Amino acid sequence: MNDQRVATVRPVAESEASGRVAEIFADIKLTKNIDFVPNMWRVLATNPLELELVWTSLKALMHPEATGRTPALDPRTREIIALAVSATNGCAYCVNSHTAALRKLGLSTEGVGEVLAIAGLFNLTNALAEGYQIEPDVLPPQD
Repeated sequence: MNDQRVATVRPVAESEASGRVAEIFADIKLTKNIDFVPNMWRVLATNPLELELVWTSLKALMHPEATGRTPALDPRTREIIALAVSATNGCAYCVNSHTAALRKLGLSTEGVGEVLAIAGLFNLTNALAEGYQIEPDVLPPQD
């Protein structure tokens, strides 16, 4: 059995990008400090509006420093959240992408395992709390 994924659309090659798509591709490479446009963005480029909306949101939240904003969370924490959610959602593409980003940021294999263990644990405890409809007894302060 072939487990290789095939996109449902033909990704836009960097050499084929023009106009706003080419500008966004250049911004992705600059912001992420990489020399290629990842497949996610090349596929989204088949719908330039979607590409722009998703990239703008991702850049603002995952790379706020590039937009001139001082974030409350550091890059490693943001990537840890992205990995945990990606694992929970079962997105192999994002699990690989955010694991690679965390390794680049210095998180060890053991650290990645800890992130995934905590995500798995809270998938379990959340399902139990929701299943039992447990009433909250600890509430966060309201500012």
